[in-house]
Amino acid sequence: MQAWKDYQDQNKKRFLNEMLDLLRIPSVSAKSEHKEDMRKCAEAVKARLMEAGADKAEIYETEGHPLVYGEKIIDPSKPTVLVYGHYDVQPPDPLELWKSGPFEPVIIDGKIFARGSCDDKGQFYMHVKALEILVRTNTLTNNIKFCIEGEEEVGSPNLGKFVATHKELLKADCVLISDSAMISLDTPSIDIGVRGLSYIEVEVTGPNRDLHSGVYGGAVANPITILAKMIASCHDENNHITIPGFYDDVVESTEAERELMALAPYDEKEFKEDLGVAELWGEKGYSTNERTGIRPTIELNGIWGGYQGEGAKTVLPGKATAKISARLVPNQRSAVITEKLLNYFRKIAPPSVTVNAFEHHGGEPYMTPIDSTAYKAAAKAMETTFGKTPIPVRGGGSIPICALFEKELGIKIVFMGFGLDSDNLHSPNEKFNLANFYKGIETIPYFHQYFTEMS
Repeated sequence: MQAWKDYQDQNKKRFLNEMLDLLRIPSVSAKSEHKEDMRKCAEAVKARLMEAGADKAEIYETEGHPLVYGEKIIDPSKPTVLVYGHYDVQPPDPLELWKSGPFEPVIIDGKIFARGSCDDKGQFYMHVKALEILVRTNTLTNNIKFCIEGEEEVGSPNLGKFVATHKELLKADCVLISDSAMISLDTPSIDIGVRGLSYIEVEVTGPNRDLHSGVYGGAVANPITILAKMIASCHDENNHITIPGFYDDVVESTEAERELMALAPYDEKEFKEDLGVAELWGEKGYSTNERTGIRPTIELNGIWGGYQGEGAKTVLPGKATAKISARLVPNQRSAVITEKLLNYFRKIAPPSVTVNAFEHHGGEPYMTPIDSTAYKAAAKAMETTFGKTPIPVRGGGSIPICALFEKELGIKIVFMGFGLDSDNLHSPNEKFNLANFYKGIETIPYFHQYFTEMS
């Protein structure tokens, strides 16, 4: 619609500056030192929703960080879309690898570099600006609600309780999420599924203190060595996960589904060059896209122990620790997999050490039916603005709240992500292309129009 395009063109600089202001707030949910920054960011989100034309926007307290709710209700009898996003971000560490300050956004070659630029401040803010366009041009045909939380990056521990106790407030006909990626602006795509998550920590303790590695080496088990062996045992020579029962509930994709995935363009040489690796690694018998979409995985997210300071110190450490996550596919349940992981590490530990293994958080895998009204509206919206039918793909990341929303609210979720896999999510130098940011704002109003027409 020309009125939408004209309004965006007239206000695009302001749209960008508002988003940059959000990026300057270090809303790191995982670190207690940023508690006040989290509240400051929630207040900013509330203010931006009201400025965009919401009837109301409120901050709801949780046992952790606050959640922001907003709504624009034009007619209770009209379809209602619930937009979900999160204003919290990952810790920026390691800081020395950033080329600019993680909370000092810079624009280079049409890309915004800052923590949260793509995940998820830049993406949820597209929806705030889409609301403004619809309201200011008097073209809104449905009701819109917003649920912007501040704990997604730590597993959304308090969202379940909020949703369960505010079902009427959140009542809607679908959930719309932009917290995922697309193939490219030239090849639009829609995630039809995300993987689940099981996240644990394993602590291996040997002697009651750090020891001299010359005096005690060879006589006392080294916790780092033991932990490394335990982790290495999780995969066989074909990179197949060896933990008993890990694959028991996995739903194997059909040949037709794998053929559909193969339609997505993929350049292995370009993929490797972008990552700076000589060879790829993964489960034998599956393509790269399959390994990151339809197959479960186990990854080591962090490991430490012993001396890590400057120079050398010949020490046999008393303790070693690792953070380990598993990505899950349909039919796998996070509680079941978490228990299998914990039991595995406890069981294989030799008597020379003790193991303390515990859970951090988890989430369930989710699949979006491509015959749903919401998916059809999203596909038509992207086809309208991109000029191409989007390819359905399976995302490798996790959004723990998806299964929760469907269970508590009884509605389906649709993903409309405008980021790219190469946007360095959770890594130094996270970025979001300006073109993708503006394309998202251009596309989202069409989703609302088509969802109303199809409902």
